[in-house]
Amino acid sequence: MINLKTLESRLQSLIEVRLMSALPGYKVEDLIIQKLAAAVQSNLTALDDDIQLAPNVYTLIVHPQAATRWQNAELLSTLLEAIQTAGQESGLQFASPPTITITTDDSLSAEDVSVMASNRVEPMTDTKGPPIENNGVEEDAMPENAFLIIEGVKVFPLKTPVINIGRRLDNQLVIDDPRVSRNHSQLRAIKGRYVLFDLNSTGGSFVNGQRTSQSVLYPGDVISLAGVALIFGQDNPPASPDRAITAPFNDATANRPTTLLKDRATASLRKKQ
Repeated sequence: MINLKTLESRLQSLIEVRLMSALPGYKVEDLIIQKLAAAVQSNLTALDDDIQLAPNVYTLIVHPQAATRWQNAELLSTLLEAIQTAGQESGLQFASPPTITITTDDSLSAEDVSVMASNRVEPMTDTKGPPIENNGVEEDAMPENAFLIIEGVKVFPLKTPVINIGRRLDNQLVIDDPRVSRNHSQLRAIKGRYVLFDLNSTGGSFVNGQRTSQSVLYPGDVISLAGVALIFGQDNPPASPDRAITAPFNDATANRPTTLLKDRATASLRKKQ
């Protein structure tokens, strides 16, 4: 297990140094850095005795009034670089470069930030709907303890094998937002996992920034239904079938672009690597 205090200290140092040159006057509060470090430590994935994967999908939940401050490309790039550098210095590896998404929650104070983290192991290009291997899971197995966080405010438990999402009142999950189609998308339980299907919606369905017609969901995935943000979560999820063949972090993986930041932030991150 990595030393939490050491990770916090290194994150703080990296963030402060980078912000001094990139965004003079910006400061990330100590409590938020502590939450980032704790999110890294509590979401490690052990591949074997020598290899630990750090989470690579981060969601910062903030008050709506603070969203503009956090949706700053340089600030997000700074956090990404600090997480990746501090993690590697602690002996951790990343299956792919970390990404950060911002969502809002009215119940938080304007100064507070909540941090969610998870490890997405499969390549981002797989969001177009890779085949799901059985791996001993029954065909009709239901994903256990799965849920959606809607716009950072409401938690919607997923307890049925099919969940229709849209504006129509007969959907299992009704989202009263003009951007969402009447019948927008569907979640379907297949071999122990939920799969998101777009139902030919007008605004489209996106997973981690990529438009998709069909996508297997993993904890921490950020879904956007024409701009309405949902976060997929699951307590004690099943192991990802591709973890056994995940290669160690290397330069080729580091050059894979993130999909959740503006181009300027991604370019800046690449230069630092």
